[in-house]
Amino acid sequence: MIAEQISVFAENKPGKLAAVTRVLAQEGINIRATTIATSDTFGVINLMVDKPQKALEALGKAGMLVKTRKVLAVLIPDRPGGLDRLAQTLAVAEINVNNAYGFVLEKGTQAVFVVDVDQLEKAEQLLQAEGFTTVGPEILE
Repeated sequence: MIAEQISVFAENKPGKLAAVTRVLAQEGINIRATTIATSDTFGVINLMVDKPQKALEALGKAGMLVKTRKVLAVLIPDRPGGLDRLAQTLAVAEINVNNAYGFVLEKGTQAVFVVDVDQLEKAEQLLQAEGFTTVGPEILE
């Protein structure tokens, strides 16, 4: 299953993250994971939320430059080596990971690793064939 990541493009200035979180809070949207990458003047705030379409609309309405991107949210065991099996599987298939981040669902049991890959459909099929579970918004609710 393919998931959606919300990306907000913003100036690298104080208060920009607060503006994003305020809009999402006011709309009742839960942030499940986030990463922020910046350059000198601009940055990208990547978010996994429980209601991606609602977030896209609300942030856009607030005047923010926002896009969605298809990603894979892969369930992995929350233990040493849990991520290694996923990384090795993608590497052997020569699937490049462009961006990634993870979060724990249940300590010691299960985590989610979000990957933005260069061959999305190939990666999804490969991971399913290798016994991985990919999840969408239902796991984020």
